[in-house]
Amino acid sequence: MMALLSAHLSAQAPELAISNDHLLALAAILFAIGVFGFLVRRNAIIVLASVELMLNAANLTFLAGSRMHSTSEALNLDGPVFAIFVILVAAAEAAVGLALVIALYRLKLTVHLDALNQLEG
Repeated sequence: MMALLSAHLSAQAPELAISNDHLLALAAILFAIGVFGFLVRRNAIIVLASVELMLNAANLTFLAGSRMHSTSEALNLDGPVFAIFVILVAAAEAAVGLALVIALYRLKLTVHLDALNQLEG
């Protein structure tokens, strides 16, 4: 039954023909938006979201590169492995970053980065 279902699904599933050039262009656009948000915005939450956007662009680049170096005989799994590690680092960064934003809000009652003009101990 499973073999019949698998053959039926593979016969009807269309190939997604997204070229590597389009993937890399999308990654470059996402990275540029992330850099713009990181450099221009002064809200700490938006800055953290911009960093996450840049990390997702890097993930997309890893996956496109892995797809470029794969053949029909051997799949290159270096890109997905690196992407998983980047996702783990991004999760840790988000947890630490949001903890810092909460501490900033409790101390200054704002999440604007301009309020951090001096260090207090």
